[in-house]
Amino acid sequence: MQLFLQNLVNGILSGGILALVALGFSLVYGIMNIINLAHGAYIMLGAYLAWQLFTSFHVDPMLSVPLAFVVLFAFGYVVQRTVINRVVRAPVLATFLLTFALSLVFVTIALFIWTGDTRGVQTSYAGANFTLAGVTVPWAKLLTLVVALVITGLLYLWLHRSKTGRAIRATSMDVGAAQMVGVRVAHVYGITYGLGAGLAGAAGALLTLSYPLTPTMGDPFLIKGFVVCVLGGLGSVEGALVGGLVYGIISSFATQFDVTILGQHLSGTGLQDVVALIVLLLVLIVRPRGLVGRATA
Repeated sequence: MQLFLQNLVNGILSGGILALVALGFSLVYGIMNIINLAHGAYIMLGAYLAWQLFTSFHVDPMLSVPLAFVVLFAFGYVVQRTVINRVVRAPVLATFLLTFALSLVFVTIALFIWTGDTRGVQTSYAGANFTLAGVTVPWAKLLTLVVALVITGLLYLWLHRSKTGRAIRATSMDVGAAQMVGVRVAHVYGITYGLGAGLAGAAGALLTLSYPLTPTMGDPFLIKGFVVCVLGGLGSVEGALVGGLVYGIISSFATQFDVTILGQHLSGTGLQDVVALIVLLLVLIVRPRGLVGRATA
């Protein structure tokens, strides 16, 4: 029973940050119909920004989260209005290739500035944990989960209560109708893409507490973010949260098994992604719109 609870807690802690990673990706796809392959690069840039602040000015990564969000939001807004907006109506392949090219550019710039050395952030509470009912809870991952949930909740409220948030949701439903009632679609797209980049930057700042930093660190999280989005429901804030938690819990329990597939022995962390992808395929077969996604026409 204790092992079950420990795996459950580990999965929830991991799932929270995955939800935040997926949230910006899901938002951009749901509103703009763009598969943003630069999302992982924005995560990396947010992480390096937090690392630089910690190294140069001893700013805790938790305190870097708002700044990482604002800086990446502004950067993403400019990128969308100057580059992506030119192909926003083009076929999906065009935006796919463009965002992939942007990712390569950002990673190359990061390699030039910070080199390919692996870096990390060592806070005073790194490695610290507490035990509750026999379950060990790392402080860093718990704080990361809390911040990720707060950001997700604030975004949900903003999308549903603010004028700009309602304009974004209206644009996702019907671009033509939104334009007819005075919504500036180009501006909405810029804000949406900026939000996606800002959320990725905030996630990157939080990831510095638990993961090493390299210029390519965003690639695995891009893949996981996409899986989480599809699992929960593309374009949905609730879907990103549910998908992240489900993915985290499944991955956590998968570490307890040993299997042999096509002659390859998989165990521990090597089995996490395999099991999660199998669950994803099952969800797509049974419920193609995701766990909490809504069917649309």
